[in-house]
Amino acid sequence: MKVVVLCSGGLDSVTALHAAARSHEILAVLSAHYGARHNDREIPFAARHAAALGLPHRIVSLAFVAECFTSALLPSGAPVPEGHYEDQSMRQTVVPFRNALLLSVATGLAESIGAEAVVIAAHGGDHAIYPDCREAFMRAMDEAMRLGTYPGIRLLRPFIDLDKAGIVRRAAALGVDLGQTWSCYRGQALHCGACGTCIERREAFQLAGVPDPTPYQHQPPLPPRPPPHSGE
Repeated sequence: MKVVVLCSGGLDSVTALHAAARSHEILAVLSAHYGARHNDREIPFAARHAAALGLPHRIVSLAFVAECFTSALLPSGAPVPEGHYEDQSMRQTVVPFRNALLLSVATGLAESIGAEAVVIAAHGGDHAIYPDCREAFMRAMDEAMRLGTYPGIRLLRPFIDLDKAGIVRRAAALGVDLGQTWSCYRGQALHCGACGTCIERREAFQLAGVPDPTPYQHQPPLPPRPPPHSGE
């Protein structure tokens, strides 16, 4: 299948890119710069992996997101919280309706260049916090993309039932260099080691039994996973 892969340069999307390269014909790798604190740290990794696979990489600017939206991911927002990724405090890092925006752009690009589907790396660990990563939302977007395009563009979400540790295991099996990916929402020179996404990254390597190649500024003890809460 001919596809467009959404790739931020993070661990999940880089793994999805390499997995897609094994089973699909990738026509474009698409990254979005929406003004987040960490965009300038992660997007170069997307470009690096696309180049290694000999694939065209495109960056689309969504500058209006930083200008109009509210989120701790954006420079104008509150400080990025620390704690477990699934903690309710991480709701501050939601960029409202972000995946709908990204998928809309990717779908338009897919139809324009003759692709049949878009690949997104949303995964099970995102469900607790991010409503636009849940399977109900993805099903609805798949249907909207199919109905709203002449060729019936589809949405592929290969990791929707995996947790982060499962993605790390998949990356290890594919031989993906996860040291060449970015997770930290703070966007400093090194992963901070304490924000929600750093905690999730560290925990995933530990649970997967895969050595973590990431240099961190700090590695405080991992916090306990919070009890499950409703929201899906």
